[in-house]
Amino acid sequence: MKIRINYSLCTGHGRCYSLVPDLFSADEAGLGTAIAEDLNPEQIQDAELAVQNCPEQAISLV
Repeated sequence: MKIRINYSLCTGHGRCYSLVPDLFSADEAGLGTAIAEDLNPEQIQDAELAVQNCPEQAISLV
């Protein structure tokens, strides 16, 4: 499973990298960036937390 961020939706609230800094960071514009490639089962739970808390619903797991 992988993290996808739709950058046309992301406005940089930062909840993803605030909640799960092991999987997300901020780029130079403050937008969330996925720093993990293939997720293990423990990371999937953390990534789902970010998906659920993204106000723009810009994060998905594929």
